[in-house]
Amino acid sequence: MNPLDRDQSVGERIDAGTVVRREVLGAEHVDRATAAATEFTRDFQQFITDYAWGGIWTRPGLDRRSRSMITLTALIARGHHEELALHVRAARTNGLTDDEIKEVILQSAIYCGVPDANTAFRIAQKVLTELDAPS
Repeated sequence: MNPLDRDQSVGERIDAGTVVRREVLGAEHVDRATAAATEFTRDFQQFITDYAWGGIWTRPGLDRRSRSMITLTALIARGHHEELALHVRAARTNGLTDDEIKEVILQSAIYCGVPDANTAFRIAQKVLTELDAPS
């Protein structure tokens, strides 16, 4: 079923989006974001779960690895550093290797700019080191 099908209810998209969001970002992150939602921010949490996760990340046209590569590039280009760290972790979850993450950042240096790639390397190195640290 096409996730943006008009016959699919918002509730169905949110349910599907919640599953994907938890798989990609990790249950702990999603649980924290959900628990931290206030009356003021709750609609936004629902919006991103419906639109981004239920409407886009569930589409069949690209696999999660490809979506992660695209997302990393977009976050580097826009300078969204907190989200970049989160999505470096997600890229690992989605099967990207450290070398593939490095190549995405190198590719981004050409089209997004060297300063942006420099920052991305610093953030990615920190995240990857944390992920590989013994528990």
